[in-house]
Amino acid sequence: MVEKLNVENIPKELRLILELLKYDNPSKILEINKNLFQAINWDMFIDLAMHHRVYPVLYSKLRMGDRNLIPEFVVDKIYKHYKQNTFQMLFLTAEMEEVSKMFAANNIPVLLLKGPALAHDLYGDISLRTSSDLDVLIPIEQLDSAEEILLDLGYQKDDYIKTVLNDWKWRHHHITFIHPLKKIKVEIHWRLSPGPAKEPGFAELWERRRQSKLTNQPMYLLGKSDLFLFLIAHGARHGWSRIRWLLDIHQLVGKELNAEEVHKLLQDYHSLHLGGQSLILATELLNTKLSTKMELLCTRARSWKLAQGAIFYLERMVNLHTDPVPESAAKYHKQHLFALMSFRQKCIFILSFLYPYPEDKETLPLPLPLHFLYFPLRPFLWAWRKTRKQALT
Repeated sequence: MVEKLNVENIPKELRLILELLKYDNPSKILEINKNLFQAINWDMFIDLAMHHRVYPVLYSKLRMGDRNLIPEFVVDKIYKHYKQNTFQMLFLTAEMEEVSKMFAANNIPVLLLKGPALAHDLYGDISLRTSSDLDVLIPIEQLDSAEEILLDLGYQKDDYIKTVLNDWKWRHHHITFIHPLKKIKVEIHWRLSPGPAKEPGFAELWERRRQSKLTNQPMYLLGKSDLFLFLIAHGARHGWSRIRWLLDIHQLVGKELNAEEVHKLLQDYHSLHLGGQSLILATELLNTKLSTKMELLCTRARSWKLAQGAIFYLERMVNLHTDPVPESAAKYHKQHLFALMSFRQKCIFILSFLYPYPEDKETLPLPLPLHFLYFPLRPFLWAWRKTRKQALT
């Protein structure tokens, strides 16, 4: 088993950020390694703090430290973004209340996945975490009702999902609505993660829900163990390419997780290796303290290999949300995603290629009653597209 992650190729600016996140007072870092502050590209330091979405917590550390350690312009720039984020989170909180109230009035149960409610739950202060949108989970049967409510509130549906034979239900896990005036995005989830991942159903998650203490309006969060399952799956799926997601794990682990409950949940949903990966990264990079039972999740060789694989994303600023993703990063990420899957998930994933894709319908439009023919025709349609693509290049 690997005992230490190789982090030598992580930029020194990011290594300094990671050290700052570990301590309440930056001055303490001098006692450990004075060289960390030497030859720092402070513009890169700011860019990395923004990219990894850790600038709110970082500012809370910097304002308590020795101003001689870090240039004034750096602290001022991070404070400016911290202040903007605070206003953004207050704005999102008001919108979250309004949307939740409308859903409740129409008997739509809602679980808040991210946004201000998560920030308050993990950090105790909405200003210490960033959020660009609101993510909520509802029963799939309520999607039409939820869409009608959001349209009434002035939102517009982002119709980016193409589908054939209802494959959207398992190939995707959310739909997006954007308010053109408020510039707020709401993602309505019917799954925690895209298929082929196995996960708890909504009724089970609802039974274990917790009430948010952020507002007087009753709003609900995932149970702690379910939240851990969701956060590790989300972070792993994005390569832990933002330190903020690891910081969330760091905060959640400090909330007295029930290790036995977590272990059973991860085992039931084939995610023990992902739990180990997240905890290894958190302990190695952020000095997260684990209970003896939680440490057991870090003993698997596969988890260490996956954790080391995630360091790739920290050695460079990989933004998986903005196209075009560099070809080398896209290729690596595709391989990393496959490595994250359990054996069962890999089998389902490979078999899913036999299920018709929207591209098949575009290649050979057929009337709805004949859509079943896409199953036997799929290999031929795929080969035709491949041949055409090669001919064009």
